[in-house]
Amino acid sequence: MRSISILGATGSVGTSTLDLVRRNRDAWRVTALTANTDVEKLAKLAREFDAEIAVIADDNCLVGLEEALSGSGIEASSGRAALCEAAARPADITMAAIVGCAGLGPVMAAIERGGTVALANKEALVSAGEVMTAAVEKHGATLLPVDSEHNAIFQCLQGERIDDVRWITLTASGGPLRTVQDLSAVTPEQAVAHPNWDMGAKISVDSATMFNKGLELIEAHHLFPVGLEKIRIVVHPQSIIHSMVEYRDGSTLAQLGPSDMRVPIASCLAWPRRMETPCSPLDLPKIGEMSFFEPDEERFPATRLAREAAAEGGAAPAVLNAANEVAVAAFLAGNLPFTRIAVLVENVLTRGNRPPAPQSLDDVLQIDAAARRRAEEFLENA
Repeated sequence: MRSISILGATGSVGTSTLDLVRRNRDAWRVTALTANTDVEKLAKLAREFDAEIAVIADDNCLVGLEEALSGSGIEASSGRAALCEAAARPADITMAAIVGCAGLGPVMAAIERGGTVALANKEALVSAGEVMTAAVEKHGATLLPVDSEHNAIFQCLQGERIDDVRWITLTASGGPLRTVQDLSAVTPEQAVAHPNWDMGAKISVDSATMFNKGLELIEAHHLFPVGLEKIRIVVHPQSIIHSMVEYRDGSTLAQLGPSDMRVPIASCLAWPRRMETPCSPLDLPKIGEMSFFEPDEERFPATRLAREAAAEGGAAPAVLNAANEVAVAAFLAGNLPFTRIAVLVENVLTRGNRPPAPQSLDDVLQIDAAARRRAEEFLENA
């Protein structure tokens, strides 16, 4: 029996992870489950899986969690420090699925424990790439990518020499708005209606703007050190090929699979082996055709901005990520037009002094906070 902690247990990745654990119940022991504010769901899951501890990020929700877990013997805790303490508890694998920079501290705590971390929090490597990868090396941790694209690359690289790589190709669905002509009138409901994937609102909007792919490009740059110039993006609307690696002999390895996050999650949970999932196998004759397009960086400039931030390095990726989180929140709240998301991010990136490159997680969090303040100022003056 293996132990697992799931940070962000009530989100889409956490729910998919627990579905796989539920189907292989005799193989897993749940150590820690965390959530942001959903007390009812967290308590229900903690009881179902007999977790050792349940942590709610919002301190105001602790009393409700304690009441919901009364008599269960499950420890209840709250707050950011408690999230990090839960992440630092011994477990065979930690699923890091807290969305946004709120997940940075817990991810670092899991890494510093020196265990295996299945990383679904892309902001960890986008905002703190050099800091995180240095910590992985220092503490002997193992980092497994959960994002379908990075997991696909990870699988295609197994047994291969990274210096034999000619290209890494990240595939992008293009999101729900790829063929929409007038982007100025796009509503939050349209932006979150992803045609292939079931994701949370923030990630769905990022897919619609293509910032999701831009962030993934930065993440891939840290995970697979082939050089930024060897990582490219191709729009593949069917989301059948999740990414590809081309080698210098002309061979291209691609990972194909259904649009179901349980596939890459299962790859991480079972690594270096495989495990059963309930996902249906691909029916290639039924699929019939697959298409590929160059990204349209005039209509969707996010990938250009992300590549520029990655090339600059230092604090730039953290600034880009923070500004995007503020912009997406404003869009979802009805306070920013869809087409102004990338404009706001570019303004934050290009106007004002760039802080020095972060040397620690505290530095990253300070850069993040300053970029958010600048983004809010731009919003007020928009």
